[in-house]
Amino acid sequence: MDLQSKKPPNELTFIPPLCEQGQDVITEELASFLCQLASDFSAPVLELLKARQERQGRFDAGDLPDFLPETADIRKKNWCIRGIPEDLQDRRIEITGPPERKMVINALNANVKVFMADFEDSFSPAWGAVLQGQRNLTDAIARTISYQQVETGRHYTLGSDPSVLICRVRGLHLIEKHVVFKEAPIPAALFDFAVYFYRNYKALLENGSGPYFYLPKLQSYQEAAWWNAVFCFTEDRFELPRGTIKATVLIETLPAVFEMDEILYQLKDHIVALNCGRWDYIFSYIKTFRNHPDRVLPDRQAVTMDKSFLNAYSRLLVKTCHRRGAMAMGGMAAFIPSKDPEKNAWVLNKITGDKTLEVKNGHDGSWVAHPGLADTAKAVFDTALGARKNQLDILREEDAHIFAEELLAPCEGERTEEGMRHNIRVAVQYIEAWIGGNGCVPIYGLMEDAATAEIARASIWQWIKHKKSLSNGKTVTADFFRACLLEEMQTLKKELGASKFTQGQYEQAGRLMEKLTTDEHLADFLTLSSYEFLN
Repeated sequence: MDLQSKKPPNELTFIPPLCEQGQDVITEELASFLCQLASDFSAPVLELLKARQERQGRFDAGDLPDFLPETADIRKKNWCIRGIPEDLQDRRIEITGPPERKMVINALNANVKVFMADFEDSFSPAWGAVLQGQRNLTDAIARTISYQQVETGRHYTLGSDPSVLICRVRGLHLIEKHVVFKEAPIPAALFDFAVYFYRNYKALLENGSGPYFYLPKLQSYQEAAWWNAVFCFTEDRFELPRGTIKATVLIETLPAVFEMDEILYQLKDHIVALNCGRWDYIFSYIKTFRNHPDRVLPDRQAVTMDKSFLNAYSRLLVKTCHRRGAMAMGGMAAFIPSKDPEKNAWVLNKITGDKTLEVKNGHDGSWVAHPGLADTAKAVFDTALGARKNQLDILREEDAHIFAEELLAPCEGERTEEGMRHNIRVAVQYIEAWIGGNGCVPIYGLMEDAATAEIARASIWQWIKHKKSLSNGKTVTADFFRACLLEEMQTLKKELGASKFTQGQYEQAGRLMEKLTTDEHLADFLTLSSYEFLN
């Protein structure tokens, strides 16, 4: 059956038309549900994105983010979220990664409580990969997933006690260009949500779990209200009790940290936790203050969670969540294991220190990027939690009030030429991988995703704009950056080998990096600029 031929006017169009293979994912019934969502919820996304731009315009003109006076009553009053399902009450360690078949199996088998299957920052959303990712998750939920690695002959299967599965949909700023409603691409977030929910909610509920989602890059409580309306519509449409759908919201934008109570309130029937999305949060700090010369960040390596503005963000998130009965998740440790024993010992020590800080702040759990680091991170939380499942009992009621000034505090540290050149190499390699279909890339001992690459390119843009000096006395200008870019492209060619460099899309990635870094206006997201290169 061809879904295109049965399509009423002004409804969904698939580009290219769904073939038989695509229709195993998007059935006629699913397409109908997706069309209903698009009809009711696509247009409001445009208004929400417009509101983002208007607010950024005020920041560009000199305003600073602050707590909203019009929602003070929500922050003052006593209220709690609806509740947390049993299988989400212990989330001491979570692992994240793209919904690739081998990754899904390894992540669900890892010594963690939750696997967040990521259609966003660690995923390059080529159409075929999007559809295959949904197949992989459905197979995982059905416990039928397996994978045969051709190169080694190794066979991967799911263990008897897989971790809890949560799906991270794409952000509201992204579109799914392969699905068009009334001549406009639908929001990618709606597509990801609709497909994962429709294909899996019955099996998830039968397994004693549920349709759980991570919501990325929210910037306001109005965006949380939009998601709540989507959830309520869906529950009513499928005759499910209110609160069946559960969500964790990533607080990974600077404006959102001032609206955490309001976000929890708007989603109180559905939300179970907030998460410190630290890498996107650092990127958002740069983007929010792109016109503020007194709030330019130092080298990325110097922006650590013990810095005042980041530690205040972590502590406020814990205090806010626990007051409302929601869990407070820590951020991503992007390190990956090393084969060198000395280097690996250093990595494990960094993981222990990072997670110890989060435990002391009261977080209920945290993230790792690699299964090989799960045991080390989990041991920190095991020691702190004891017999408890979480730290909801830690309310931080005795803490001094956290004012806006602390959350916005400038970050001290050096800006170095070495750090700038490192950023160039990281960003170029990540962009090359992303436009080639890979959104999760190990580079120089870290698992890089879109968020870390955003920091790399946005930092340099801001240094150029404000003509910042480096530790060696050189001033960062567009011409200096271009000279460094040319030299670092040659460095990459030597590191990777001429053959790999030539066969890849590094020259294209270098041109895109130059444009993103030297344009007059800071691009909102590099993935928006790169999406046109994906099929």
